[in-house]
Amino acid sequence: MTKFATSVKKVDNEDKCKGAALFVDDIKMDNMLYAKSIRATIACGEIKSIKLPKLPEGYYFIDKDDIKKENVVNIIYSDWPIFCTGHVNYYGEPIGLLVGENRGKLEELAKQIEITYKEETPIFDYSKSYIHKEYTKGDYASAKKRAVKVIKESFESGYQEQAYLEPQGMLVYPDPKIKDKLICTGSMQCPFYIKRAVMRSTGLGEDKVRVIQPAVGGAFGGKEHYPSLTGSQLAAAVIKTHRPVKMVFDREEDIKFSTKRHPSRTDLEALIDKDNHIIGLKAKIHLNGGAYRGCSGVVLSRALIALTNAYTIDNLDVVGDAYMTNTVPTAAFRGFGSPQTIFAMEMFIHHIAKDLGVDALELRKKHLVKQGDVTANSGHFHDPIILPEIIEKAISMSGYDKKIKEYSKPGCNKGIGMSLFLHGCGFTGSGESDLIKAKVKLIKDEKDHVYVYASSVDMGQGNKTTLKRIVSKNLGVRDDQVTFDNPDTDMIPDSGPTAASRTIIIVGFLMEKAAKNLKKIWKKGVRQEIVEPYVGPTYIKWDEDTMQGDAYPSYSWGANVVEVSYDPTTYQISIDGVWSVYDCGRVVDERIAFGQADGGIVQGLGYGYLENEVTDEIGRFRQKNLSDYIIPTAKDMPHLETAFIDNPFVYGADGAKGLGELTLVGGAPAVALAIENAIGKKVNKIPATPEYIMELVTNGKD
Repeated sequence: MTKFATSVKKVDNEDKCKGAALFVDDIKMDNMLYAKSIRATIACGEIKSIKLPKLPEGYYFIDKDDIKKENVVNIIYSDWPIFCTGHVNYYGEPIGLLVGENRGKLEELAKQIEITYKEETPIFDYSKSYIHKEYTKGDYASAKKRAVKVIKESFESGYQEQAYLEPQGMLVYPDPKIKDKLICTGSMQCPFYIKRAVMRSTGLGEDKVRVIQPAVGGAFGGKEHYPSLTGSQLAAAVIKTHRPVKMVFDREEDIKFSTKRHPSRTDLEALIDKDNHIIGLKAKIHLNGGAYRGCSGVVLSRALIALTNAYTIDNLDVVGDAYMTNTVPTAAFRGFGSPQTIFAMEMFIHHIAKDLGVDALELRKKHLVKQGDVTANSGHFHDPIILPEIIEKAISMSGYDKKIKEYSKPGCNKGIGMSLFLHGCGFTGSGESDLIKAKVKLIKDEKDHVYVYASSVDMGQGNKTTLKRIVSKNLGVRDDQVTFDNPDTDMIPDSGPTAASRTIIIVGFLMEKAAKNLKKIWKKGVRQEIVEPYVGPTYIKWDEDTMQGDAYPSYSWGANVVEVSYDPTTYQISIDGVWSVYDCGRVVDERIAFGQADGGIVQGLGYGYLENEVTDEIGRFRQKNLSDYIIPTAKDMPHLETAFIDNPFVYGADGAKGLGELTLVGGAPAVALAIENAIGKKVNKIPATPEYIMELVTNGKD
């Protein structure tokens, strides 16, 4: 087995450092037009009339009537319109596009458009469910009869903005060589999602829509589905104008109108027996899905599956709903539903220990998942689980066991918290085998140079480097003998979306198999081609309706420890130390893994104590740029210490498992527990802002 832990230079380093990498806004074309969204200025109601100014020659208005086939964004649910159908469901919903040669002129014309509405009362609370899921394990009712104590609490989490470096952007243009063919290029995660969305909205065949990925400046889930909307909008504009059309959001438009992480409320009830063992857990999970369902059903599934986190509890009664509100649709974000419920469970089990008067870490250790245990969804944990080793390593690195006692003394104004967590790798259940059906391709030319073909997007996380490296190492050839270009749907098989911590464990594993198979038949100086289809582990059996079975082929595991200082005058929190230990199977490239770990924990910490995006009385976000939506900066963070423990997975690329999402999910509960330790009050909501901390210190429960 080849080990990869040492690092190589990222293949796109030089171009990005020199400014030579081409992002969508860098691409200029002859005869190109620009687009500006015309958006609703109410949260809910009917459009009574739209009065346009006289448009100069070469300027156009594009709306629902210009969609050639289906006015719907091609996501899991078909309820999100490309352009408003006449009934507005959130502030900022796209009504149309103004398209023309001069951006300044577009701004001037946009101000002259008059839209009249008949307003209706919007919904902003958890009252209108549009997706419901539930599952059980064991017999919760019988367990309740045996319980000597019942403990109930609720936990809340807010919106989170992806805050990627590059805002949303898309360019669509007519293919200069093939009549009626459209080419889309833009900031994206999932080229084939955009291709299928444009095909559906235009009615064009598979051979008439091409998607090419340029350089991408970050995504974190925010470019998984949203580019299907903008790609479909611009496709309609290109069909009408017969010219290239580009639309790139500025930061304000991106923050105000692109998708976010789902806000949540999780209501929990724990059953405790005479030995202080948690014998049952009842949960009701609420997710704010926004105006349209989009992918909220899958986010809800993962939130429910992740509920019990790193613990085995025998009896469960779990229900969850995604709710329609007249706000911007929420969608994919790193962690995809699990950060919300893992935060709730980590805080709850700590609070249970406090209520029982027992040590929180000991209570958690008593319930830790072990290999062979039954999962929350009545599947099994098939692989070795090294949580005790992870915990001991985290304690050794951070001094947690001594500090938790020291910082609990009144007036110390310091705190430390430890979160334990898991993350399921890949798409839920049988999604990989039944829905995605990924394929990868390797082609060796007559000069024995190997080309890698897959739809995995490098958006800064290093896929171009790691996947290329997997191929070269398993072929036993030089790294410069292998090329992995940005995906182009005319050239590549569909290896699935760049999401769900699936790239290394799924696509990387296929690359490994393809490289080994090519090596077996290698003929020098002869063109050869290998196509490798995904075949999942035979033990994966999943029923989405009942949510029963094995949800994932494997799980990654981790522990975060966070140390904070608390200012009792300003209620401000400062991060003093962060220590992390992860089991992501086997590390493919050490530098890239540390980059993922550092970025993930910082994003998780921001979610837990700093990032506070709120809406006003008509559903608008109050924050509109990175001056008033505050994310952690280098100045907010101490030196981050991270360790990886080797625990190879048989179905991962040389033993690797998922890493990208794992590194985020523990940050929020770790910092919230540290704040709790510092202030001596229970934290039930994130972000734990100074305003919230002031409320807790003044009125909160111990």
